[in-house]
Amino acid sequence: MSASTIILLLIVGAVLYLIYIYNRLVSLRQSADAAWSDIDVQLKRRYNLIPALVDTVKGYKDYEAETLEKVIKARQMGLNANSVKEHEQADNMLTQALGKLFALAEAYPDLKANENFLNLQQQLAEIEDAIQNARRYYNAVVRDYNTRLESFPDVLIAQRYHFQPKDFFELDESEKAAVKKMPEIKFD
Repeated sequence: MSASTIILLLIVGAVLYLIYIYNRLVSLRQSADAAWSDIDVQLKRRYNLIPALVDTVKGYKDYEAETLEKVIKARQMGLNANSVKEHEQADNMLTQALGKLFALAEAYPDLKANENFLNLQQQLAEIEDAIQNARRYYNAVVRDYNTRLESFPDVLIAQRYHFQPKDFFELDESEKAAVKKMPEIKFD
């Protein structure tokens, strides 16, 4: 085998490897976009339940209007969000407002017993689980994608073709603190 053939094979091999890296980055970026789409669908499902929940609660005239206003405001923020960070803020705000709404519902036995309210509460719980699953998957894909963007030799291709890191969809600091403060469960 001549030296020029070996050099040609090395060049072809290097080009094929660079193409492989580029395609892997594109694939991870597309996976992250698809994972975000899954989160977006779940968030929209939750936002669509909010008006029915608010209407159900409004029937109880003594109920705190401020809490309902926070829920409505958080929903609107979510609907208007354009970035992962904006969705994250709206999601955290809505989660807190809904938590307060359901906590206050405990003081209203008629509301707690309302079949429509219970159904909406169950649907929201199911959607929350779906959002958490979608969030975990999205964050895992984003972690893999961002890691590739910073790893050698992928970083050379990423910089050359302007691949941008993606933001994680994270819990609010108050939610993280609430998880850390949970009491230890002991079985005797």
